[in-house]
Amino acid sequence: MKIGILGGTFDPVHNGHLAIAEEARAYLNLNEVLFLPAGQPWMKADRSISPAQHRVAMLALALQSRPGFKYSTMEIEHQGPSYSVNSIAELQAGAAAPSDWYFILGWDNLSKVPLWKEPQKLIDMCFLVAVPRPGFDRPNMKKLEAALPGISKKVILMNKPRLHISATDIRSKVAQGLPISGQVPEAVEKYIHEKGLYRKA
Repeated sequence: MKIGILGGTFDPVHNGHLAIAEEARAYLNLNEVLFLPAGQPWMKADRSISPAQHRVAMLALALQSRPGFKYSTMEIEHQGPSYSVNSIAELQAGAAAPSDWYFILGWDNLSKVPLWKEPQKLIDMCFLVAVPRPGFDRPNMKKLEAALPGISKKVILMNKPRLHISATDIRSKVAQGLPISGQVPEAVEKYIHEKGLYRKA
């Protein structure tokens, strides 16, 4: 089994997330991609995020007609901050069969991996699949290798997809009453409007 893991706040899940998952699955011949919504992401402790039930509901709607795409609420169910190394260790411990694991992240986050919790353990457990992020340069692997020896052997750099879609921009557009069609699945767009998410107070 080859399993991809795509973490994030998914506030909201959008077509960029889905394109990343599709591209990684095709490029790496993954058996499945597991979306892992964060409960309390330690890197975003300075901003409020939507309640977990809304983020999970939107994920369920986005993935309902996509075989091979699944989601797990394990990080949401945990108390305290979410750390990738802990989540992947737990997933591996509970796996039904031996698998190769591929942690999908943006070019911007790859450069921060040496600052994450137990980065050496993380790269020992999985491959890091780095995808383009609008506004960020291709990671400098020499600098990364100097900061975390051995990481270059565990990184897979992808050059696409290159989509200029961000959750921050989507939330801003909804707050301003602007359309978001084409940026999120139709079912997610309908949910956002029905629940009144991201509107100005």
